[in-house]
Amino acid sequence: MKNTKITIHFLGAAGTVTGSKYLIDTGAHQLLIDCGLFQGLKELRLKNWEYPPVDVSDIDAVLLTHGHFDHTGYLPRLVKYGFNGPVYGTNPTLDIATIVLNDSAKIQEQEAARANKEGYSKHSLAEPLYGLKDVEKTLPHFKEVPPSQWIPLFDGINARFQYNGHILGAAFIELDVHGIRFVFSGDIGRTNDLLLYPPLKPEKADVLFIESTYGGRFHPDEVEAIPQIEKLVNDTINRGGSLFIPSFSVERAQLMMLILWKLLKENQIPKVPIIMDSPMGASILDLFYRTRDWHRLTTDECDEMCDHFTVVSSYQETMELRSDNKPKIVIAGSGMLTGGRMLNYLETQAQNPDNTLLFVGYQAEGTRGRKLLDGEKKLKVYGKWVPFNMEIAEIEGLSSHADHNELIGWMNEITNIPERIFIVHGEKEGAEALQLGIKETYGWDSQIPQLYDIEEL
Repeated sequence: MKNTKITIHFLGAAGTVTGSKYLIDTGAHQLLIDCGLFQGLKELRLKNWEYPPVDVSDIDAVLLTHGHFDHTGYLPRLVKYGFNGPVYGTNPTLDIATIVLNDSAKIQEQEAARANKEGYSKHSLAEPLYGLKDVEKTLPHFKEVPPSQWIPLFDGINARFQYNGHILGAAFIELDVHGIRFVFSGDIGRTNDLLLYPPLKPEKADVLFIESTYGGRFHPDEVEAIPQIEKLVNDTINRGGSLFIPSFSVERAQLMMLILWKLLKENQIPKVPIIMDSPMGASILDLFYRTRDWHRLTTDECDEMCDHFTVVSSYQETMELRSDNKPKIVIAGSGMLTGGRMLNYLETQAQNPDNTLLFVGYQAEGTRGRKLLDGEKKLKVYGKWVPFNMEIAEIEGLSSHADHNELIGWMNEITNIPERIFIVHGEKEGAEALQLGIKETYGWDSQIPQLYDIEEL
């Protein structure tokens, strides 16, 4: 093994936040860590349609850190291109990936059909990136792994998935390749999370891949966000408007439900309809019951919380609710307004200045969410421009990503000096801030790879 080169291909989430894909070529085997879809900037989204710059049929296995779309959303496309190996993940991760992929495929098929019907696609025939049949062909590749146990992948190659907070089932992955310890952080969760436990930490890393989503920012505690939410709800409802919360249906939506439920119990907000409009979100609620070891909620708390919400599953219900101007609170996907049910509401409600749009998660460059936060006063929805007159708010303390201090702290139990540190899954500012923090705290050198870079060890 001494004379064998290990090659790393940065196929996604390098120089950007989305599309996580890191290929490790050991010379004998090729392992893909995460398989996410690009979101945001058009130049990135177009890459979802391109064949990757590696031979997909040579990839032996995929290892998933967690179930979010930017870490799993490319899997059906990978299978379509010829991947035929196992896809490893924890039980909640594979459950979430199943829900996410089916929901995404269904939305893509619906949007393609609507684009063809209404004629707003630039293509003669709009097609989804993949459909439900493609997802059906992908799911048989899923293979569950237990957390915190080393599992053999190939001769001399073992992997371990360690609890990482962030969302249900999320893990950082330790990969031992003939004695070399690779650590892939995935997305690191918060130290003090209302729903999830603190992340575990790696003790050894020869080659470290560390995310930098919030590498240059500092979060307030989640509990500090609750009075802000209380005020937003009351201000919006009192002026006759509705509060719309675009949310990732996995975990962030449930955190918002938990906060709103507690405010209702304490009579801190008025009793208006609270709607969870996401078939995927409803499925995730079921998952909370099945994964008690992964989160803090008791079964009774889950029951009581869910009783206060109306879960919308059918598209017809959405189309009826979006024209209802009575005050209410709506939680719907997607978190960055890249698609999902929230766009249906904004198509009819964005012009109403009494309404409020509340962001509770990261908004990647090029997404509708980022553009609105940057001051854009119109948004493109289903091929037409809609004036945007709503109040807009952002609460950063609810992010499921570790901030600068938490990222630095996540590395403090590594006993050796890593030979290589790659700062990934971040935009330029966040990655450079984390790089400086690592140098100042530990004296370690690191590098910030760019998309499609290749590194040899």
